[in-house]
Amino acid sequence: MPVHPTAVVDRRAEIDPTAEIGPFVVVDGPVQIGPKCRVYPGAYLSGWTQIGEGVEIHPNAVVGHLPQDFHFTGERSYCRIGDGTIIREGASVHRGTQSESATVLGRGCFILAFAHVGHNCELADGVKVYNGAALAGHVQIGRYAILSAHCLVHQFVRVGEFVMAGGGTRILQDIPPFFSAVGENECYGYNAIGLRRSGEFTPEEIAEVKTAYRTLYRSGRPFRAAIETLAGLVHTRTGRTIVEFLRAPSKRGVMGPPRSPQEDVRPADDE
Repeated sequence: MPVHPTAVVDRRAEIDPTAEIGPFVVVDGPVQIGPKCRVYPGAYLSGWTQIGEGVEIHPNAVVGHLPQDFHFTGERSYCRIGDGTIIREGASVHRGTQSESATVLGRGCFILAFAHVGHNCELADGVKVYNGAALAGHVQIGRYAILSAHCLVHQFVRVGEFVMAGGGTRILQDIPPFFSAVGENECYGYNAIGLRRSGEFTPEEIAEVKTAYRTLYRSGRPFRAAIETLAGLVHTRTGRTIVEFLRAPSKRGVMGPPRSPQEDVRPADDE
């Protein structure tokens, strides 16, 4: 039976006949659930939430609920979950705060147990948010970025594509694409393993990411001057992506280098 008899489903909800709704699920409001989705027992889905094809929502997850924002006064806002995304047990994804705004997860995202994605966040395709990590409001995460367990991300931060943030990292400022972060807001190198494993980048493109890190964080130049120097050096798509990210508007500024020289660029040089 696609909808278990113990599930509570709002009459305004739209559920594809191929979706499976488990025991004691609550679907509260005009939620749209696409084909081949599976909603496990005890999950709570609410609001103007749109769930794509093949999404898995595990026990006790909360999707599309009211934003944790004192300024929210009940406006209509949205939560959109892309095809193939997996939301594991106890995770929460809240909808937008401002009227007609949205929290958006792309295709193939993986939100692990007890992680939190706050209001108005935008996650591109393939983003992984590991156990217990928390994203405050208006965070932007680029495609295939990985936030390891218990990362904390400040509101309005931008995280570039293919970023790797180590477990427990406090991310208070933007992380440029392809770089890595650790500890207390420290950019310690580039995501060498992730770039190689992806199969998407040529050796030349990966080498230019390494050059970009050295130019920005190890040249001794003031950061803005280092960006302009880098702009004159790059000739691959990875280099151009980094420069475009750094030249784009930022509300939080860009993460700085490691505070301890012993931590500097270990993955970049050793792997």
